[in-house]
Amino acid sequence: MRWTIVACGAVILGSQAEAQTPPPVPHVAKRPFQVTSPNGARTDDYYWLRDDTRKDPAMLAYLAAENGYADARLAPLKPLQAKLYAETVAHIKQDDSSVPYAKNGYYYASRFAAGADYPLIERRKGTATAPATTMFDEPTMAKGHSFFALSDWAVSPDNAQVAWAEDTVGRRQYVLKIKDLATGAVRSDTIANAEPSVVWADDNRTILYVAKDPVTLRGYRVMAHVLGTAPAADALLYEEKDDTFQMGIARTADDRFICITVGSTVSDEQRCAPASNSSAFTVLAPRAREFRYTADHQNGRWIIRTNRAAKNYKLVTVADADVAKGVAAWRDLTPASDSVFIESFKPFAGFVAIDQREGGNRMIRLLTDAGTSIPVKADEPAYRMALDVNEETAAPWVRYTYGSLVTPTTTYEVNVKTGARRVLKVAPVPGYDPANYVTERVWATARDGTRVPVSIVYRKGLKRDGTAPLFQYAYGSYGISTDPGVDPGRIGMLDRGVVYAIAHIRGGQEMGRGWYDDGHLLKKRNSFTDFVDVTRFLVAQKYVAKDRVAAMGGSAGGLLMGAVANMAPQDYKVVVAQVPFVDVVTTMLDASIPLTTFEYDEWGNPAQKAYYDYMLSYSPYDNVAAKAYPALYVGTGLWDSQVQYYEPTKWVAKLRELKTDANPLVFRVNMEAGHGGKSSRFERFRQNAEWQAFVLDQLGVAGAAS
Repeated sequence: MRWTIVACGAVILGSQAEAQTPPPVPHVAKRPFQVTSPNGARTDDYYWLRDDTRKDPAMLAYLAAENGYADARLAPLKPLQAKLYAETVAHIKQDDSSVPYAKNGYYYASRFAAGADYPLIERRKGTATAPATTMFDEPTMAKGHSFFALSDWAVSPDNAQVAWAEDTVGRRQYVLKIKDLATGAVRSDTIANAEPSVVWADDNRTILYVAKDPVTLRGYRVMAHVLGTAPAADALLYEEKDDTFQMGIARTADDRFICITVGSTVSDEQRCAPASNSSAFTVLAPRAREFRYTADHQNGRWIIRTNRAAKNYKLVTVADADVAKGVAAWRDLTPASDSVFIESFKPFAGFVAIDQREGGNRMIRLLTDAGTSIPVKADEPAYRMALDVNEETAAPWVRYTYGSLVTPTTTYEVNVKTGARRVLKVAPVPGYDPANYVTERVWATARDGTRVPVSIVYRKGLKRDGTAPLFQYAYGSYGISTDPGVDPGRIGMLDRGVVYAIAHIRGGQEMGRGWYDDGHLLKKRNSFTDFVDVTRFLVAQKYVAKDRVAAMGGSAGGLLMGAVANMAPQDYKVVVAQVPFVDVVTTMLDASIPLTTFEYDEWGNPAQKAYYDYMLSYSPYDNVAAKAYPALYVGTGLWDSQVQYYEPTKWVAKLRELKTDANPLVFRVNMEAGHGGKSSRFERFRQNAEWQAFVLDQLGVAGAAS
């Protein structure tokens, strides 16, 4: 089947007889459009591909043509794709279940039936071995939907009802529903266009939730819904007027308070009310620029993580009676540190569990009320610990997870009183032996002298002779750190001799808040050059071959891929950019686009000339040029609310117009999903196998695994 795109955007189909010839590359009409700003106008030839209704025939025809081209171009790789999918599934225990956790007299867990795309969520009364009652039968709930996601859910304090948030489109506009747990009957109460965040008040009949702005999709109002009443009559408890802030709502660790949190990149504010009187919210500390904090409550005091006089954050505490005195009453619980970054914490009765970073690794420390500090040790050079579900805060046991690029995620409990540690579960990875793999932490020197941590893994016995292929991944934005872990979908690559590397570039927080500060706003280019410098380091150290390098990133990591492809195309054989944020300036100029306004402190506000010029200097779409690019696999979802589909669509169209190489450019558009792709677990593995086959083919390692 053949096609071309004509000026009106229609698709002309050819005959089946021509299907054996190489498919023609899709092209789309140019319709010049002036994007105006206080700092000048730019011509955007492909702006017309934006259609907020997602119904424009010409636009849809182009997306269909790109999908058709992807089908034809990738058809020869179908056998490899099927093999990779089969290998991934073989490494997954299909009837797996989670470790039960206790809360308010019940044990909660989820489990998959063999072959199921979605889990059952169950609870047991009194003990973890009591008969199970199904709360959510997700396989049944997902029937008839091409996309399904059950996100947040909360059981009422009397254990009688459950409220939950579900999305059947993929645009993250959730619908809240409630059902009776004894009968299974779903109430008529239905609340649309909400965040996946729901909290019960102590009266068991009032639900607090966050409503979204229908245009920007920003959570901006906290509403109170009384069961049995019309959602239109829901009471407004708080509205956030500043559109640079986003919002959440939750109960404290001791269940005594309900707290509304609002936050931007550089500022936080938290207001809390007794769960028994959920309309009497009081601000803990007023917002101020460059002042961030998060508070939780336990044993008559607030424990607060804050950057006040502590760039890498510290913990402070304040008694209930002193909250009104403000920050002057805050007392240090931990000191400020230049090397230890506090990620999060959980208050228990008699101690605090601290989730922190040091030397690029994430670890756990237990701080008792007596002042004893107990680090939880690890035995590998690159790893990740994280606090797990800990709902019973009166217990001396702390649950956490541990994993690395070699060690599957292991759930532990440690006793703060005795130091005893017990394994609750090792995530099963059938057919995988950790002894066959090696993980390292190496440090690459960036062009400005900064040492960048890199986590790598490869199959034991790999020769370090500069011939191996490399698959390098990074994210590097929003202060989000990328931690190592075993991925069943990665094992096939490792078994084929690929070296896998995570570049912990600036823009994350692996090395503390300064690591983030040096990788955003007017220092964003450090993220891109760090990534390239890590690649060149691994090549120079003979871990990998210069001409056998693959790179991947998604969302803001897709911006990274677009920038790297423009800046250093010669360093990469193939690049995978999933849901990439590539049209930075145009998007950030439009406050109606979801997420734009509260990202000004991440990227800058292009209404200001310094930011406009800087963003324009690296925006992937604006910097596509007539030159050779690596092979490219680009993915998007038509219903993506985080990075709108038209950003990668326009980028691909411009690349097709200008790139001078003969390397393949494949654009896969998921017409029934959003930012995270398809929702079912096996469908995701199939999608991943497609780009994995493309990458391995480009790297010349498409043969059978050893």
